Amino acid sequence: QVQLVEAGGGLVQAGGSLRLSCAASGRTFSQYPMAWFRQAPGKEREFVAVITWNAPSTYYADSVKGRFTISRDNAKNTVYLQMNSMKPEDTAVYYCGQRLWPFAGAAMNLASDRNYYWGQGTQVTVSS
Repeated sequence: QVQLVEAGGGLVQAGGSLRLSCAASGRTFSQYPMAWFRQAPGKEREFVAVITWNAPSTYYADSVKGRFTISRDNAKNTVYLQMNSMKPEDTAVYYCGQRLWPFAGAAMNLASDRNYYWGQGTQVTVSS
């Protein structure tokens, strides 16, 4: 049974930084793409970033490109999201996802994919 546990959320001022982590268990971590999504109040869950298992390849939403960095440590079964230069519009619940199936292509081809196991989410609030 796949379990994903996020950590690292909190309150930060605009321009500040946070680092989210997501620890995975239940199956071989290194075989699956990992992603971060977020959901603001009254809005749909949206894609933030994804990282494949191989290379690895990464891809970002335009709204976070150049500010956020996704990375993974396969030895620790953990994926990270480093968030810099944060803005009030980054305020949301952030969810970690592990893709249901392996994927051998480029990360950009996963931007519209929603087939993931999900964590419980962690709140990120950016004050202006």
